[in-house]
Amino acid sequence: MAIDEIIIATKNAGKVREIREMFASHRLRFSSLGDHWETAPDIAETGSTFVENARMKAQWVFSRLGMWTMADDSGLEVDALGGEPGVRSARYAGEDASDARNNEKLLGKLADCPPARRTARFRCVIVLVGPGAEFVVEGACNGSIAFAPRGSRGFGYDPLFVPDGYELTFAELDGAVKHTISHRGRAIQSLRDAIHEYI
Repeated sequence: MAIDEIIIATKNAGKVREIREMFASHRLRFSSLGDHWETAPDIAETGSTFVENARMKAQWVFSRLGMWTMADDSGLEVDALGGEPGVRSARYAGEDASDARNNEKLLGKLADCPPARRTARFRCVIVLVGPGAEFVVEGACNGSIAFAPRGSRGFGYDPLFVPDGYELTFAELDGAVKHTISHRGRAIQSLRDAIHEYI
């Protein structure tokens, strides 16, 4: 059951770049939705959990192309907001919201929240589906929410998230450092461990 190529079920170029970087030492080939469809499809994410959404996306692509497909669902959980934005992280300020609008909404909701109560975590679940097989892994990174965006690297809420033990946001950290501590980096490491005999 050798795995030579994996489709990443996303249109998010930043996510594809990070996953490729984290598998750089392997000979795996990665493609994204845009490599297989002229107009990349919008795959419904109607699940109530990260696992449900990731599985939904991976199975949708696999059922149509029959190739190993990886999908992740990830998001930010802010304790003072009861876990928001959670599974709606990418759509927090609306279905077509930009990263900037999502960040603005989050900062607005935390406007009166003191530093000690701005704790949060990034969570990532990856589902890899192939012929007669499925792998499910998870990673998390604890931290806190800054009072204003900082940094130009990364995407999503990276300019607002300060991981525990650091003073820089994800968007300020060097990519290699971020990959070792991030929620996606930890999930990818777990996935590499799970499929090492196939790659």
